[in-house]
Amino acid sequence: MKSFFPIARLGLAAVLSLSTVAQAAPKVILISLDGATKPVVDSYFSSGVLDQNVGLGVLRSHGTAARRNITVVPSLTAPSHIAIATGSIASQNDINANSFHLVNSNFTTNISGFGAPIGGYTLGNPPAPATTPTAEPLWVQLRKHGKTVATATWPGGDGVDVKEPSSGVIVQPAIPTRTVDYTVPFGSFGGIGAKGYDLVGGFATAPQTTVDQLTAAGKASFSPIQQTIAPLDTFSVSGGPTYVIQVAALDTSNDSTVNYDTLVFFDTANGIQPGPFSLPATGPAYVKLNTSDQFYLEGSPNKAGLAFYVTLLNADLSQVRVAHSSANNIPRNPTVLATVDDVNNNVGFWAPQPDFRIPERISPGFTTFPDAELEVIYQDQVRTFVQYQTQVGLRAIAQNPNADLVMIYIEQPDGSGHQFTLTDPRQATSISDPNSIGTGQDPVKVARYQNYVQTAYQIANSAVQQVINAVGTDDTGTPNSNILVVSDHGMAPFHTAVNMNQLLINAGLDTTKVRAVTSGPAANVYISLQGRELNGTEDTTSYANLQQQIVDALKGYLDTNATYTDGNKAIFSDIIFAKRPLPEGFGTSRLIGQDAGDVFAILKPGYNFDGTQVPVVIRQGDPVVTTPVLSVPNFYGAHGYNSALPLMSAIFYAAGPNIIQGPDLTQVTNIDIAPTILKLLQVPPAATVQGKVLDILK
Repeated sequence: MKSFFPIARLGLAAVLSLSTVAQAAPKVILISLDGATKPVVDSYFSSGVLDQNVGLGVLRSHGTAARRNITVVPSLTAPSHIAIATGSIASQNDINANSFHLVNSNFTTNISGFGAPIGGYTLGNPPAPATTPTAEPLWVQLRKHGKTVATATWPGGDGVDVKEPSSGVIVQPAIPTRTVDYTVPFGSFGGIGAKGYDLVGGFATAPQTTVDQLTAAGKASFSPIQQTIAPLDTFSVSGGPTYVIQVAALDTSNDSTVNYDTLVFFDTANGIQPGPFSLPATGPAYVKLNTSDQFYLEGSPNKAGLAFYVTLLNADLSQVRVAHSSANNIPRNPTVLATVDDVNNNVGFWAPQPDFRIPERISPGFTTFPDAELEVIYQDQVRTFVQYQTQVGLRAIAQNPNADLVMIYIEQPDGSGHQFTLTDPRQATSISDPNSIGTGQDPVKVARYQNYVQTAYQIANSAVQQVINAVGTDDTGTPNSNILVVSDHGMAPFHTAVNMNQLLINAGLDTTKVRAVTSGPAANVYISLQGRELNGTEDTTSYANLQQQIVDALKGYLDTNATYTDGNKAIFSDIIFAKRPLPEGFGTSRLIGQDAGDVFAILKPGYNFDGTQVPVVIRQGDPVVTTPVLSVPNFYGAHGYNSALPLMSAIFYAAGPNIIQGPDLTQVTNIDIAPTILKLLQVPPAATVQGKVLDILK
């Protein structure tokens, strides 16, 4: 398969070393393809979108697969990945959403599920690390038994000290729960967001300094070199130096006509350096139409970088549209700094992730960009970011060829699924036009979006194949490592955005006492309880009354617009609560853990708490109100619905020297992955593991 990441940015030596890993291979490699949906994968194999001799197809033909993989409740990224890693459901491992409230915090504070304490914490004032965690990642037990583990951007493997957000008290230290032998944290925002620029007549003859620097760099132009009259932008990142970005234009085609085809982005402080460059440095960015190039921010404290894109380039420079991604970096957590530097220096700085803020025009400067140009940027990010994550995973393997376990996380096809799952006639193909549904949909856009999702699956599948290539295969084609590929959840289309807090307000609830924290279609609704939250206000009698009012409000809310309801007007599929009135008890249940809401609710497919537009767009046939509960969303795919639904089914494929080659398993669950890996490595599971060993081992 074609490599989509610029080799010049990796360094040829780095690429060769990654693609020729020593004959020693890790015993087990676990890969997660975020959002890969089992029915979709099956359909792509049947139709030929996915090659049966590549990636998942190789694992299926030389090992085994599952017809269905049921993930945890809710079917969200953070809970599902922690469930995979711990072998325990969300209510036990205490990661119940992508964002939620620690009940021991001030009532208005939230924490990310990707950076919350795995297995809970000890409640108190102040809170403290758990003396007996209710769950632990499998790498804790493995390392206790002398095994070597590497995590490449796997959620929870980040080397961070988890702090309670109100007090800043550490409630889970980085070691041993969040740090392994080679730990690469997932990247973070570097301090400046994406931005678009529509330049009209903004170029003039370049100064001699620019011409001389380009000549020294070996760059020729067959028309006089031009440069932006004023800097493209001026910004700083995370307390680092100020960057003043200029753009030069080159005509590299020797055709006797003025035909500018290459833009050069550079910082005036550094100028256009000739190179060669040692990663993470990249020098100036050289970009042609509909392509990108990366740009390291020299001197940035966190080793951040971004990418520049060119989406319109008139040959005479009369109009040019360019953009840059947000700046990103790998968090420089002290316990994993050596690994972070190894990746920065051998793979490069954290590459730009697929950014929904660009095609949704949330980031500034993109108003005048046509949809097609914004989609070009997003697709470029899909290709380059998956390849970057793959190279990070391959670097982990190369640095740990004798590892017992390597865990690799790949962001696609989730991002593309969110952005482009336009498969329901009730979805508005123009997010600003509620009438672009049904026969009013744009069939060209529907087809284009379908192609984008297919491409994301192909790129993710290529990442699996690159890992197989890295570890090698035996003479039968079976991988030399035991490779297990899973996803965290599926993906489904949605047509309606839901404003949860407005729903509560309309029901007469006081949002200073009751607050919803939503992740996709899942909501934790919290009550400010005295003796629990640090600033709780409600006594036990008020608490019980409020909990019942919340349940009644959610059960009683109906969508009466027949265009969207399929004849069933209730919008919630699940409303779950436990009796938790006593601060010392915090009553929990099978689905309500320590930090779940006092009411937990999941929407039905078709509805999602994310995606409300500003200004709001009223659905076709709905009454016009200032703040509706239901509205037209600005993207198309969601997960987090009831895990039993077919479109929430994750994938499971496995092949290797210790894995049987046989018929598909009927059904597995994501909490079965951890105990199966522990069995492969002959390490007993922690007492908190709830999953079972899959019947796939020789």
